[in-house]
Amino acid sequence: MTENDGGQADLNPPEVIGVRRGMFGAKGSGDTSGYGRLVRPVALPGGSPRPYGGYFDEVADKLAEGLGDDGYAQSIERVVVFRGELTLEVRREKLPAVAQVLRDDPALRFELCLGVSGVHYPDDKGRELHAVYPLMSITHNRRIRVEVAAPDADPHIPSLYGVYPTVDWHERETYDFFGIIFDGHPALTRIEMPDDWVGHPQRKDYPLGGIPVEYHGAEIPPPDQRRAYN
Repeated sequence: MTENDGGQADLNPPEVIGVRRGMFGAKGSGDTSGYGRLVRPVALPGGSPRPYGGYFDEVADKLAEGLGDDGYAQSIERVVVFRGELTLEVRREKLPAVAQVLRDDPALRFELCLGVSGVHYPDDKGRELHAVYPLMSITHNRRIRVEVAAPDADPHIPSLYGVYPTVDWHERETYDFFGIIFDGHPALTRIEMPDDWVGHPQRKDYPLGGIPVEYHGAEIPPPDQRRAYN
């Protein structure tokens, strides 16, 4: 066990939010991968109790001081320590205030946001879309993650462009591929797909393969529409 494993924190039972069957989303005769009977639970790490271990407790304490006890309770949904890494799950409307304290407090000084990653969990009802921000403190040589969730029906999250301008293109990419709308972003437009593209290709419910591929005059259907080889 390493210094930052958090002891018993990693022993909390995971939160199972769904089950995946097969691979690549193929159903019926379209699965040519050989994994058609694979069954896997979709599980998220559970919340962690104190002590978190290493510098994680100090980060949580200083954040609570910066936000105030009431502000911390209203902002942080839960703290997760998993595989030696700290994740702060934040209510989306509180994200800019939490990020401001993490950046500006001398005891925290997470000056660098390394981007934002989108995740889509269709079975996590009311929290289908997640945005994950990895933060680094150059001053203290520390790393944490901040995670925010939003429902498919209301995919809005406040932009962190005003706190971390480097997330400009990262938020655009996450919007492009996952459809998360970052309120307050200065120019939230697609960055990879054409402007008139319909849908968001990294969502789990996006059609697999998308469009047929033409090769030497032949048309190859998307993977989930190909015949099986038994």
